[in-house]
Parts: sequence; C-alpha cells; structure tokens
Amino acid sequence: MRALRRLTSFLKPYRHWAVLAPLLMLVETATDLMQPRLIERIVDVGIANQDMQVVLTTGLWMLGLSLLGAVVGVACTSASVLASQGFGTDLRDTLYEKVQSLSFGNIDRLETGQLITRLTSDVVQVQELVSMGLRVMIRAPLLVVGSLIMAILTSPRLAVMFVVLVPLIAGILAWVVNRAYPMFSDVQEQLDNLNTVMQENLAGVRVVKAFVRGDHEVARFGKVNDALKMIAVRAARTVAVAGPAISIALHLGVVAAIYFGGIQVDAGTLTLGQIIAFVFYLTRVSWALMFVSMLSMRVARAEASAGRIGEVLSSTPDILDRPAAAQPAALQGQVAFEDVTFSYDGDCADPVLRNISFVAEPGETVAVLGATGAGKSSLVHLIPRFYDVTGGAVKIDATDVRDMDQPALRRHIGVALQESVLFSGTIRDNIRYGRPEASDEAVTAAARAAQAHDFIVGFPDGYDTVLGQRGVNLSGGQKQRIAIARALLVEPRILILDDSTSSVDVETEALIQAALEDLMRGRTSFVIAQRISTVLNADKILVLDEGRIAAAGSHDALMESSAIYREIYDSQLGNGVTGRAGD
Repeated sequence: MRALRRLTSFLKPYRHWAVLAPLLMLVETATDLMQPRLIERIVDVGIANQDMQVVLTTGLWMLGLSLLGAVVGVACTSASVLASQGFGTDLRDTLYEKVQSLSFGNIDRLETGQLITRLTSDVVQVQELVSMGLRVMIRAPLLVVGSLIMAILTSPRLAVMFVVLVPLIAGILAWVVNRAYPMFSDVQEQLDNLNTVMQENLAGVRVVKAFVRGDHEVARFGKVNDALKMIAVRAARTVAVAGPAISIALHLGVVAAIYFGGIQVDAGTLTLGQIIAFVFYLTRVSWALMFVSMLSMRVARAEASAGRIGEVLSSTPDILDRPAAAQPAALQGQVAFEDVTFSYDGDCADPVLRNISFVAEPGETVAVLGATGAGKSSLVHLIPRFYDVTGGAVKIDATDVRDMDQPALRRHIGVALQESVLFSGTIRDNIRYGRPEASDEAVTAAARAAQAHDFIVGFPDGYDTVLGQRGVNLSGGQKQRIAIARALLVEPRILILDDSTSSVDVETEALIQAALEDLMRGRTSFVIAQRISTVLNADKILVLDEGRIAAAGSHDALMESSAIYREIYDSQLGNGVTGRAGD
C-alpha cells in the first residue's frame, strides 16, 4: 500500500468530493441496515397479530428508505466519479510532464512501450480503485460493522458465530491477496511487452512489408499476447477461489443460524422475525466481505500499477542543471571538446567516445565522418546536453555546458536529428515547432532554404496541409527537408545537421548545401554526412574511428595526410580530384 499512499496527494484538490462521497455512502448504508429490522417488525408484529396496518405502514417505510438510499447512492457515485476522474487527469498530466523532463538516458532505459502502459493502463487501474474505494471501500466496512452491531442487538447468542465466520473469511481473503499481488505485477509487465511489440511493429510497418515479415511479426505478437493471457488467467483463477470459498462459509453460517435459531424459537427465547433479521445481517456481512474480496484484488492490482507509476515519478533526470546555472542571452559559438570520453551507461570501461579534443571556432563548419557506430551522433548529442560527458568537458564560449541552463542553451542550438520526427498537425506548425511565434514569411524562407517550399506549395493546402502521424503522408526526403527547415527557423547560433540529408537525392542535396552555405555563414555548424561530397567545403573535417579522432583538418590537408580519409574519398568519388569543391 506504500506506493498507493504516495499518490494520495493527487486527491487533495478534490477532497470535498472525496469527503462527500463517504458521507453519502454512510446514509445509504444506514438505510440498508434498517431494512431487516423493519422486516422483523412486519413478521413479529404485523403478520403474527394479523395487523395489516402495521404491515402497510412498515412497508411504506421500507419503500421510502429504499428511495432515499437510491437517491443518495446516485449522488455518492457522482461525487466519487468527479473525485476519481480529477485524480486520474492530474496524475496523467503530472506523469506526462515528468516524462518530458527526463533525459535521453532515462527514456532509453524506460522504453516507449513501458511509458505508454504507465500513462494509460496503470493510471486507469489506480483511478478505478479510487472510484471504487470512495464507494465500496466505505460501504463494505460500514456494512460489516453495522451488520455486526445490529446482529448482536437482534440476537447476542447467535452473534457468537461471527467469531468463527469473520476470521475464516478474512483468512481466505488474505491468502488470495498474497497469492494474486505478484501476479498482477506480472500482468502489467507483460502488458509492457505487448505495447512495446505493437509500437515497434506499427512504427516499422513499411520495413515489415518490404521484407515480407508479416507472419514473423504476427508470431512475435502472438507469443507476448499468449504470455499475457497465461499470467492473466493464473491471476483470475487465484481470484476465483475467493468467491466460492466465501459462499461456502456464508451458507454454513446461514444453516447454523437457522438451526440454532430454530432451537431458540422452540424455547421461546427468539422470534421468527428475529431469525429472519439475523440471517439478513449475516448475508449482509458476507456480501460486504465478498466486496472486500473484489476490492482486495483491485488494491493488489492498483498497488502494482502505483509502484510502476511511482518509478517514473521518482526518476531523477540524468541531466540536471547545476545551482546558479548560466542563462546566456547570446553566444559567440565557439565549441571546444576537451579530452571528452563518453559512455551511455556511465562506465568508462567501454566508452563510445575516447579522448576527443578539438575546437570549432565561431562561424566554422565542422564535418564529422566515420563508419556506422564510430560515435558521430553521440559526439554532436553532447553539445546540447542530450547526454552528459563521462569524462572531460564540452565548452561553449569557454563555459562548460554543464554550467548552463538547459533550455537557455538549447534555444541557441538548432538540431535536425538523424530520424526526422514530425508531429500530427500542419506543415506550417511543424516548421515553426521550435519558434511558434514565427511569421509566415519566416516559415517560407526557412522552407526555401531547406528546398522544401516547392513540394509544399504543390499540395492543395500548401503550408496548411495536415500531416498524418509521424508525417506518414510524406516521403523520407520530404520529412528531412521539413526537419531542416524547422532547425533553421530558430535562427540558431550553433547548427547541428545529423545526417539530415541522407534521404534526399544528390541533386536536391546539392541545392540544400548551396542554400545552407549562406545560412550557415556566421553560425558554428556541425554536419554529419555519409556522402563525402557534402563535407568537401567544411572548414574542419573530423574522421572518427572506433570512438577516436583518427584524422582532423581540411579536405586538402586530409588528402595529403590521412589514408583513412583518402580511402573514403576514393570509394565514393574515385576521380582523384584533391581540390575543394567549387575551386
């Protein structure tokens, strides 16, 4: 219950509804507890004396109490729904906000599928417990206590059987809950796996179809789906034990009450109406304990979900601002890597980057080349602090980026990532995602520079064309050009293009490069590219090999001094030209 208690703070804004619901439930329970005593009066006074006036009058009281209980019950349900829905909404908002604050490393560990489950299914489990708790969790204990009191008042002798019956039922419930709790935790974990497979498949559906792997994906989904079914069935079987076991205990109690009550009726110490009322209270107690059983299962499942939610809420971002972090209003754009070592798991024993040192002066264009896995993207991700260095330092204008406020730092950096991620909405909204206040003229200028304007205006709705999820109605090259336009629109002092033209043709890439030359002038730019033709005019070219700088310099200098660079050049161009492009 510790995990659930930590989430009770989300109920505080709705405490008036959370308090009103139990009060209304108290009234409804009281009307229920009065019914058996009224039945006792009808049997022992009305029917025994053949007094129809007592029967009718008492019957009208029963009807009135039933109507009052129904009205109060509806009001109680409404109050509990208002409280639980508000609780769930605030919890989802806080959880989503927390996810937004997490660093790349946190997201890598938690995984997308798990986060989706925690934001949806896990929150629903806890929310439903709150809704039930404000009704059943209050009603059940009130019925148990109230029925016990009324049963003792009705027949103290028969009430002795509760000493045996209640502990027996409580023991059954405790056994079921202890068995079921870990199973419900496993159910949510399997649901994580299911969501992960679904997310991967839907995101990569084109790859699946291209390689005719539909059957494989169906089998993979079937495997995790069957695993979810098996653990869910095991949990359901365990829970199913509670109902029949409690019913058996209840029936034994009813039989005992009628038997021993009959003996007392023969002895003249108990009336028939009292036996009927006692049996009613006995069944009320058993019914309430049945609901406690159901609620216990809800609590077990919600506790597992609350623990998973708490894991996200208690996560500390890997990237944190230091006290009094600098908030630069402007940057010159000098970027220096000083003996930088970086590992994704923080273990320097197997770093992705090793002892990287270089300086990019303001306005310079630095190109980064290297084989897949050489650490190119990892290197540029350290500049905006998507990750922090494991050793050494990355400095901008002689200030360690770890001493800078993250939002302030990133406002001066434009990034077009390797994967062009677009959002549902219009093309215009996607381009000005990083600068929502940008004018239409600025949006158009950025699109022209990225060679995106022509294909955008070719759509019937132009810049107001609505994109599907992740820009599904655009080609890969079109998405990359919109991503470049988005990076350019923020007018960054430092521009990072992470292999952002890999999906465009050579001719379009040449046009983009020509347009970027003017826009990159005066900006410090980092360009990762697979095509060496893209980086010939860079002021500085870094050749990475297994996380180290194997060579650095201009194109002409590298052609003279670096065998690795010459090999890359010859493999792609192979014309023996050593001069700079455009010379």
